[in-house]
Amino acid sequence: MRTDRIVPLIIAVALFMENMDSTVIATSLPAIAADIGANPLALKLAVTSYLLSLAVFIPASGWTADRFGARTVFRAAIAVFVIGSIGCALSGSLTDFVIARIVQGMGGAMMTPVGRMVLIRTISKRELVGAMAWVTTPALIGPVLGPPVGGFITTYATWHWIFIINVPIGLLGIALATRYIPDIRAEHHERFDLKGMVLVGLGIAGVAFGFSVLGLNFLPWYIVVSLMAAGAFFIAAYLVHERHTKNPALDLTLFRIPTFRASVVGGFTFRLGIGALPFLLPLMLQVGFGKTPFESGLITFASAMGAMGMKMAAVSFLRRFGFRNILVTNTIISAGFLAACATFTEATPAALMVGLLLIGGFFRSLQFTSINTIAYADIETARVSRATSLVSVGQQLSLSAGVAVGALAVQITEHLRAAGPLSAADFRPAFLVVAAISALSVLIFFKLPPEAGAELANRMPAPTETSDQRVG
Repeated sequence: MRTDRIVPLIIAVALFMENMDSTVIATSLPAIAADIGANPLALKLAVTSYLLSLAVFIPASGWTADRFGARTVFRAAIAVFVIGSIGCALSGSLTDFVIARIVQGMGGAMMTPVGRMVLIRTISKRELVGAMAWVTTPALIGPVLGPPVGGFITTYATWHWIFIINVPIGLLGIALATRYIPDIRAEHHERFDLKGMVLVGLGIAGVAFGFSVLGLNFLPWYIVVSLMAAGAFFIAAYLVHERHTKNPALDLTLFRIPTFRASVVGGFTFRLGIGALPFLLPLMLQVGFGKTPFESGLITFASAMGAMGMKMAAVSFLRRFGFRNILVTNTIISAGFLAACATFTEATPAALMVGLLLIGGFFRSLQFTSINTIAYADIETARVSRATSLVSVGQQLSLSAGVAVGALAVQITEHLRAAGPLSAADFRPAFLVVAAISALSVLIFFKLPPEAGAELANRMPAPTETSDQRVG
């Protein structure tokens, strides 16, 4: 197999673990909650703590890879992720489970952005969309297998075994990385912005964690408010610090580049809504409709099947229509299919639900490929590691916030109804809320110039010399 295909496939092994893990836990949340004595909605802490851990430690990924080498960091990240997975399997309480998920997040924080950095630095821009498809397609096997496998194991065995799956996959990833991943590192080592990382980490953790526990009665309200206020203070402090630091932990000047700004800001808004789907849908199917984890998984995995179907067509779609047209049109289509989940009832035929999820996954996959790729359209090679760190932080924060927003919408509906335990009706307003949030990203993508990402989509001749980066 060609080298330009081997490296993306190895990176996909890491993505496989992360995607498999997130979708497996989604269908197993009710069973895990019952076993460790927690409310199913309270287990959103297990989802958000993992995503928050990713966001907090990602700022160090670019510098760490440049300093110690991409291969070394990539292998160590996989090992930490596997250790966290073992900790999840051995957890006996919500606290243990959340801590183990944080350890997993520490590994994932280095694993995915470093892998993406290797990809960007070893593959030309004209081949990047195809390479992203190669990376994402095998990784989508995780979401395809996750719901039914997680549901099957939870229904017919115990949920603990779903995390042990990561052990052999992780060992395989380490072996392949040792053999094929180039040990890319920077020729000149920049000083690490430790102060900036601490400020960013405290800011992100305070705001996002405070928001995720809002309404759960997990902590007293004044502590939740204090967490969010402290987080906002540290974020403001970082904004001041970043202006006076030569090599900041997160380089916010990248937002001056229109394509990068649209990818991160528009992608954040789009994922803020879409990110709630893997959390809300399994809970509605199991808690609201009374389906088993296995039945829920068989329905949920249709979304990932649709995503797999799009990957091979993404290059052709982008070449024909361009990034701006795809992002604008596809935002509305994807939000519409997300809102369609609000129409599901116990009487809705499973085939209809699967069909809608299948088609919706098809369009969401095209959107994610477009968003992830357009970020690097105008990024200089020397700033790739900084760009991947910032892209990954935005992505993980949006997914964490999406889970929090979806759960909060369900909690508000349940509180207003004030009539017993959770029911299917409590989930329907939440789907409409997150769909509306995703649709708002169209306002950001619409501002992109028509020719944005033309080189990436092979809609223009390859440049004969390096052109100045467009900054605006």
